[in-house]
Amino acid sequence: MTSMRTNRFNLCFLGFGNVGRALGRLLTVKEREIRELYNIEFSVTGVASRRMGWLVNENGLDVSRLLANEKCEATSSTGVSEWLKNAKPHVVFETTSLNPETGQPGIDHLRATLQAGAHAITANKGPIVYGYPELSALADSVGRKLFFESTVLDSAPVFSLFRETLPAVRVRGFSGAFNSTTNVIIETMEAGRNFDEGVKIAQELGVAETDPSHDVDGWDSTMKVCAIAQVILKRELRPADVRREGIRNLTSSMLQKARSEGKPYKLLSRLRVGEDGSLIASVQPEQIAITDPLGAVRGTSLAIHFELDVMPGLTVTSHRPNLQSTAYGLLADFINAVR
Repeated sequence: MTSMRTNRFNLCFLGFGNVGRALGRLLTVKEREIRELYNIEFSVTGVASRRMGWLVNENGLDVSRLLANEKCEATSSTGVSEWLKNAKPHVVFETTSLNPETGQPGIDHLRATLQAGAHAITANKGPIVYGYPELSALADSVGRKLFFESTVLDSAPVFSLFRETLPAVRVRGFSGAFNSTTNVIIETMEAGRNFDEGVKIAQELGVAETDPSHDVDGWDSTMKVCAIAQVILKRELRPADVRREGIRNLTSSMLQKARSEGKPYKLLSRLRVGEDGSLIASVQPEQIAITDPLGAVRGTSLAIHFELDVMPGLTVTSHRPNLQSTAYGLLADFINAVR
């Protein structure tokens, strides 16, 4: 590996779907600004995806050609270990698909990244839920960073907020509106349209996958609850420990009535620490007053409200995030990791 003291960094993308491509575009737009403000230069030496395979060019891949789905000068590797060896990254962005049951292969990807001497930046919740203690300890042992701000509120600070600015604070609980897809579907049905139309709109906005099950059945939100518990509360919480109910049983008439009464439904995530220290966690549709800290969350917006021992409440809101917002969380993690 090249010394980390250099201000020029090799970047690799492990996963090049919607989020990875948005990050590629954002890096291109911000390249000059990053160089001028932080004295950081970079080149992309490796990209890996199911469609493209394990591509490497240690002199730098042409990102514009990759984004245009055009062939560019590159060699192929046969797996993650060989790819890392050939691409010689200082930073790897891991944005592969969520596996809510095991966190794999994301855990293996991040482990290999850290063992190769690179900073590991991910938007993947699975490895944080199932592998955070191991991966965090590994990062510390090799003097690299494991950052993952984009896993909960896209680019809005949650993990870095506690890591950097809230020392000696104890979290008593939190509640969150964590899923853009369900917000959009519910609001579409409040307007008198059906569930499938809501899914289609969410997909057109780029917030829902082709198969929206992880969102509408509450898995995405459940994983976020577990990730926050693991990192901020330093407590292991598995998805099976969270009472989970999705939004499939909501009807347009139910949603319209609730909205007219000023207590609309949202898919809400909650966790509180019991008097005995136990964690009580749920993800389920609930009616919520519009005066509640989460009541004004609309459209693709996301929010989390913390109850802390030193202040009654602290709310962080990401207003109408998009793919660029998620990409920015990864970019910010990169800059904070290397500077």
